[in-house]
Amino acid sequence: MIGKLTGQLAEKNPPQVLLDCHGVGYEVQVPMSTFYNLPALGQQVSLLTQLIVREDAHTLFGFATAAEREAFRQLVRISGVGPRTALSVLSGMSVAELSQAVTLQEGTRLTRVPGIGKKIAERLLLELKGKMGADIGLPGAAPANDTHVDILQALMALGYSDREAALALKALPAEVGVSEGIKLALKALSKA
Repeated sequence: MIGKLTGQLAEKNPPQVLLDCHGVGYEVQVPMSTFYNLPALGQQVSLLTQLIVREDAHTLFGFATAAEREAFRQLVRISGVGPRTALSVLSGMSVAELSQAVTLQEGTRLTRVPGIGKKIAERLLLELKGKMGADIGLPGAAPANDTHVDILQALMALGYSDREAALALKALPAEVGVSEGIKLALKALSKA
């Protein structure tokens, strides 16, 4: 219904902002990742929005990027995860980190977010698998299959950063086996 708001930033009270759009003030709930990147009061700002309608309230949620809004939409579709919990997840980790946690099935990363217990983390991993875990935060560095995910996990276990491992993974042939893929990736990383 309301997909985007552009206006003057009138108030900042985490996690809520007040956006003045030609004399109409919209209260918008934003994740902390968006909040920290907002301009000073009185400056122009654009937020992509998602309107959540409940029996007792209509609440606008705002996002700096389309990826954040899409992640929010995926999260609120999960049974037991409401908009506040989804906002908490996006405040506690970036979309790339969430996507990587889903890809690698790392529930412990999710439980570090306030309000996310073990059961909710497991539900998030299960429900988001295949919907959000296709990328690991780098454009074009998507694991093609389970073999690539295993290679990525092995490289990270050896101490390489997720970025280094993803770049090495990107250069591998699609049909490579796990052990051969690890050897090739290590060879590529040693040259870098």
